[in-house]
Amino acid sequence: MANYYTDHPEIAFHLEHPQMKRLVELREKNYEDAQKGIDYAPVDFEDAMENYKRVLEITGDVAANTLAVNSESVDLEGPHLENNRMIYASKTFENLEQTRKAGLYGVSMPRRYGGLNLPNVIFSMASELVAAADAGFQNIWSLQSCIDTLYEFGSEEQRQKYIPRICAGETMSMDLTEPDAGSDLQRVMLKATFDEKENCWRLNGVKRFITNGDSDIHLVLARSEEGTKDGRGLSMFIYDKRNGGVDVRHIEHKLGIHGSPTCELTYKNAKAELCGDRKLGLIKYVMALMNGARLGIAAQSVGLSQEAYNEGLAYARERAQFGEKIIKFPAVYDMLSRMKAKLDAGRSLLYQTARYVDLYKCLEDIQRDRKLTPEERAEMKMYNRLADAFTPIAKGMNSEYANQNAYDAISIHGGSGFIMEYKSQRLYRDARIFSIYEGTTQLQVVAAVRYITNGTYLQVMRDMLNSVCSGSATALKARIEPLINLYEQAVKYVNDANSQELHDFLARRLYDMTCEIIMSLLIIDDASRAPELFEKSANVYVRMTEEDVCAKAYYIMHFTEADLASFRAE
Repeated sequence: MANYYTDHPEIAFHLEHPQMKRLVELREKNYEDAQKGIDYAPVDFEDAMENYKRVLEITGDVAANTLAVNSESVDLEGPHLENNRMIYASKTFENLEQTRKAGLYGVSMPRRYGGLNLPNVIFSMASELVAAADAGFQNIWSLQSCIDTLYEFGSEEQRQKYIPRICAGETMSMDLTEPDAGSDLQRVMLKATFDEKENCWRLNGVKRFITNGDSDIHLVLARSEEGTKDGRGLSMFIYDKRNGGVDVRHIEHKLGIHGSPTCELTYKNAKAELCGDRKLGLIKYVMALMNGARLGIAAQSVGLSQEAYNEGLAYARERAQFGEKIIKFPAVYDMLSRMKAKLDAGRSLLYQTARYVDLYKCLEDIQRDRKLTPEERAEMKMYNRLADAFTPIAKGMNSEYANQNAYDAISIHGGSGFIMEYKSQRLYRDARIFSIYEGTTQLQVVAAVRYITNGTYLQVMRDMLNSVCSGSATALKARIEPLINLYEQAVKYVNDANSQELHDFLARRLYDMTCEIIMSLLIIDDASRAPELFEKSANVYVRMTEEDVCAKAYYIMHFTEADLASFRAE
């Protein structure tokens, strides 16, 4: 029987990363849950790792044998609207039931609320597996991670009230965007007013493009401060569907991810609770929500990239032309090798980012119970910075690679790839949104560019370059050093130009160079530790990076402010 986890040893490889020892130690707080008598809590590191593997095996089984089997039906049927309520596709209900029976909810929540207390890196692995089976369902399932924001910023009363419901399998959404406030969330105008008589908040207005918008529990960004027009007047609220007051006005008809309902909602005096402090909704809480969501899209992208590669490889092995299997043609195996290299390098970036997030979040959580030591505070600060720097490159590059791999899967299929009976067309349609929602790739560039210009990424590259590796990986690493020098010159050129317009115009090229060099160093490290899995991909990816970084460095350092005139739209 197929299993999306055990069928891909590359995922299990990342479970054995050296940082996992420290991560698990922090996550389990020296295994205190086991000492308190919680029977499913691990007693030591080895026990924790066995728990993680078991969860991933269960997820891989459900993904392969339920979600993937149902994906075509869900894509064809999609959700629909009845009496102002969203109704999932019929097979989506089956998907929800099976994932609930498998215990795949409350993944990241502490065990005292009924959760599994799994690290984010394990949640990301599970997300990848679910997305490989059905990217649309992954949206519904992975939005349970919104509860992390409530756990982090809500009151203990709110935690006790809502977290057990998510652990039991209820669904969530984050209601942020509006008809006139997409990427520019400072323009959100959904109104929140305090009802003195009922001692609660009331929400009125419209939200648009809300993924899983008819969920059980919503986190809602609304304007609580009358007379304000910017982000300082926005707060975060919890809306419980049981209380009523929100209708689904419309379900969007989309190019892809058909199983994931995208709703327009009308709030009519809906009862809500304030989450955290007033006026910090956008400034603090949405940023936490979005960073989690962006990592979720990175995992979704890797899952779809894997499935696109699988489809392309299987077809190339079977399809014969001119008396030979097309996998023997250089044009085809070049395409497949690049798909695999992007997949392996992207996955490495995803899980490195997830580990950074875990390490700082674990220390942040420990800080709620006790004062951190100076060493722990320094560790938390370092990993917070790395997580903040890596998240936009993990989301941006993996979402772009998912699009490229889905495109190439269709190319390998030729005319058959354009036919609806083949899965590759659905993967292509599903992938297109990945580089758009939760912040377009252009916005990921904006988030990353300060770490480019202030030298953060350059220092990361230098540190990675100095790490020990073995075998053929040593020679590959030597080829990256001159690329880092080129990158440093390109960054200096842009900084020295002292032109904001030039800086903004060239930022995407610097971003791509940053990602490709870091991903090269990550895949080289993987190849050093497991050459049987990653040596081929490391060779291919380093060549791709050389090709791209050299070209972009030349472009940047031969571009002047005067050249911008040729590119400006009339």
